[in-house]
Amino acid sequence: MSYAESWAGLSKARRIGVGIVFVWFFGGSQLHFFATGFDLSIMPPYVPHPLAAVYLSGAVELIAAIGLLFRPTRRLSGVVLFLLTLAVTPVHVYMLQYPERFPMVPVWALWLRMVIQAMLLACIAAASWPAENRRGIKAG
Repeated sequence: MSYAESWAGLSKARRIGVGIVFVWFFGGSQLHFFATGFDLSIMPPYVPHPLAAVYLSGAVELIAAIGLLFRPTRRLSGVVLFLLTLAVTPVHVYMLQYPERFPMVPVWALWLRMVIQAMLLACIAAASWPAENRRGIKAG
């Protein structure tokens, strides 16, 4: 299947959704490799091997973001990104619990990040799963 065929039949809204999710995770994955210090600084102390966790989550973001661009891997990539987003939510909760440890981030931005997290989950689902599957109807 060609790249162009991967986009055939997608509604404009779904194309935009795929684009948003791709940019968010592809861009975010780069930060894991080029701004590693920040990601390490926000890691809760109970996470084992924090540097490995930063690099692994960055690699998963990168691969799954690219996978969204192709129909055969779009659903799996969406599931992976959805689960990854849930898995990193404790980092954002930790930042909210101890905002004094992150003076470079305003508290309102920490709360906004939680709202964005929820919106991102909805966008991932809408972009990567066909509507009929989200309603529990098996696609034909």
